[in-house]
Amino acid sequence: MSTAFIQRLNRVSEVSKRLPNRAAALAVNFSKERFARKNWADTSRQQWPKRQAGRKSRGSVMVRSGRLKRSIRKLQVTSNYILIGSDVPYAQLHNEGGTIKKTVNIREHQRRITRGRKGGRATVKNHKRKMNLTVPKRQFIGESAVLTRRMERMLEKELKNALQ
Repeated sequence: MSTAFIQRLNRVSEVSKRLPNRAAALAVNFSKERFARKNWADTSRQQWPKRQAGRKSRGSVMVRSGRLKRSIRKLQVTSNYILIGSDVPYAQLHNEGGTIKKTVNIREHQRRITRGRKGGRATVKNHKRKMNLTVPKRQFIGESAVLTRRMERMLEKELKNALQ
């Protein structure tokens, strides 16, 4: 065998070792991109439902503090598969949509009161509140034809570079 052929084989071997991590990074970036585009891209693009009226002043849809978006990361990478996800407790609810029906305990706390020019504080006592909240589906993680195509193009590019 020629040394050029062996060098190509070595480069292809190196590419195959790097590909899972590169694919995982591509998937993480794709999921984070959904927050900027406010849609899910699969075989077609599906815009996220708009926010309810009256809540427009609280930043972009799904980005209040940025915690959910920042939490998306590689969870497991092997030579056979990649797994990305989030450790934020409400990630699955937002990704799949759903309803929350439960009673929550509200602890005593201080609340600021603003009336005219005077301001003050009031104490809110312990109490229970019934929650009945429906969260619309705003998918940002999952299998996607667009993501698959991006991975295929990345693989083709890497292999072409290794075989040159």
